[in-house]
Amino acid sequence: MGYKVAVVGATGEVGRTFLKVLEERNFPVDELELFASDRSEGTELTFKGERIKVQALGKRSNFSGIDIALFSAGSSVSREYAPKFASDGAVVIDNSSAWRLEPHVPLVVPEVNPEDVKEHKGIIANPNCSTIQMLVALKPIYDKAGIKAIVVSTYQSVSGAGAKAIRELQEQTRAWCEGREMPEAKALPKRIAFNVVPQIDVFTENGYTKEEMKMLNETRKILHDPHIKVSATCVRVPVLYGHSEAISVHLREDLSPEEARQLLKEAKGVVLFDELTEGAYPLPVEVAGKDDVFVGRIRKDLVFEPGLSLWVVADNIRKGAATNAVQIAELLTEYALV
Repeated sequence: MGYKVAVVGATGEVGRTFLKVLEERNFPVDELELFASDRSEGTELTFKGERIKVQALGKRSNFSGIDIALFSAGSSVSREYAPKFASDGAVVIDNSSAWRLEPHVPLVVPEVNPEDVKEHKGIIANPNCSTIQMLVALKPIYDKAGIKAIVVSTYQSVSGAGAKAIRELQEQTRAWCEGREMPEAKALPKRIAFNVVPQIDVFTENGYTKEEMKMLNETRKILHDPHIKVSATCVRVPVLYGHSEAISVHLREDLSPEEARQLLKEAKGVVLFDELTEGAYPLPVEVAGKDDVFVGRIRKDLVFEPGLSLWVVADNIRKGAATNAVQIAELLTEYALV
């Protein structure tokens, strides 16, 4: 059985990756419709060798017949159009932050809380990219030993801020190498070439950014644990693809690094790359284009007792966005919810 699938925001970085992942995973697509803004109308994208024209989302008023809609067009578009698709019978899987903390909308990482998709009322939210990879790595540890608190510092690639941020890094780097004046930062708060920027999204009243607060609030919702504590510092780094995270966890019960390695070695969606030799750890340039979450540098934490520290890397456009959404679509078919 195949499905009629729509991609909203099809010409963006994540939208184009939706098409790649759907094709690579051989998702049963009988018919595919692509939507984007008016300026992208008529653009042709390829899916399984077929050229498909992009439609202007604003020019459609009826979406009947669509089974699954994959959204990556920003929060304002999702707020306006996700309910319209849902009311016309589609199940919307939304990559923006618009619906993540709504009580009636499941927030799903398939390796962590797959059963939550069964509670959907037409819309399912895809978590923040940094939250996804962190929880895929920590869920086996959480289930075995419990986690009281998480302290995480992220090293997030520019692709997480979109195509304009990618171009900004490339243009600034080119200018520096050619001895020219560096272009002004526009897509990011500060110059990113040969720099790190400790701000992702806007600041909130408590001094944390919205990105950092997402990691707390989304973790609590996904794990159904309102008491777990998360302190995050989210940093943009001059890397094109792949987010990295240095994570320390305060455990409820003791768990040795050796036991953690065994758990992660057996965990779905995790690749363990952890040897005490030089270079034996995951790097963003090496995991770009892959769908798994890579874990290394597992060791006893020297502050939290009991506790562990680990290093987690994943492709933010794939597992952090498009792949996770397609995996949610696969759950819908597996549970006969569409």
